[in-house]
Amino acid sequence: MKILAYAASNSSQSINRKLIGHAVDVLKTEIMPDAEVEILDINDYEMPIYSIDREMADGIPAKAQQFFDKIGAADGLLVSYAEHNGYYTAAYKNIFDWLSRIDQKFYQGKPKVVLSASPGPGAGANVARAAVESAPFFAADIKAQLNVGHFGTNFDEAANSLTDDALAAGLREVLGTLT
Repeated sequence: MKILAYAASNSSQSINRKLIGHAVDVLKTEIMPDAEVEILDINDYEMPIYSIDREMADGIPAKAQQFFDKIGAADGLLVSYAEHNGYYTAAYKNIFDWLSRIDQKFYQGKPKVVLSASPGPGAGANVARAAVESAPFFAADIKAQLNVGHFGTNFDEAANSLTDDALAAGLREVLGTLT
């Protein structure tokens, strides 16, 4: 099984990137040892800010098509969303906008697990809710979601693991839905 994983954040210090790294480790060691997992860095898919004028003049950027093709080649998706002002980061929203111009159903019916992390108690719940609620419009088959709040308290960076037993169990549970 091929899993495509990424943090929807362009921060080099992203806690959502750390959560994705840990989730992939758990997936490979405990859930699907034979899975082929590709972790994308959305910084590798930086494109001009979407506008219809830019699309009409220059077409779809090659990086948007590459991202779309990676989704198409995957059997499942694992995405951790950073929350900026209650919604997607600007960097991810731009990728999202370009992908939707290739095909509104750009998740291509793939099973998807939604994660989010935040330093505060909200745990990225607003952006996770937006991702889950919009999923049918973009052909994502949401299997499960997990939000991790108080990330600095609930995640040990040195050990690269969740320290809260309930969250760790919840992560294993949501990852298991990709099988």
